[in-house]
Amino acid sequence: MSMKRDFPDLPPVWASGFLVAEVVAASVLPIAVFVSAPATLIGIGLIVVGVVLAAWSALWFRRKRTSIEPRDVPKVLIVEGPFKINRNPIYTGMALVLVGIAFWIGALSAVAIALVFPFVITARFIRGEEAALRSAFGAEAEAYIARTRRW
Repeated sequence: MSMKRDFPDLPPVWASGFLVAEVVAASVLPIAVFVSAPATLIGIGLIVVGVVLAAWSALWFRRKRTSIEPRDVPKVLIVEGPFKINRNPIYTGMALVLVGIAFWIGALSAVAIALVFPFVITARFIRGEEAALRSAFGAEAEAYIARTRRW
């Protein structure tokens, strides 16, 4: 069986799980630190920026006609658009959404959950994706990885 078909091991599923964990944590440990109109606006702003960044990044996969699936062999090394400043803009977008939701909720426990997401995604997906890029594109991938931040 292909690893990419192993459910639920896909980044959006992990992000959804973190979202549920944030809501549960906020209800169980409602340490409201920043419940205010500015915090809500910051949260909504982060959510919008995160969704736009992830969508813009996903369009580059379509434009370059390569798979967006984390475990597929990449056909193209995407270095344009949002990938110029960040190697993982879709994951960054997901992280921004989670932090935005945590701000919107206003609970410190939700923020703590959101801040764990990048570590899990790095361990679960990014390291393997970077290895696949190195394998497929060699020195070109090494140069891109060296000049472009991961998050």
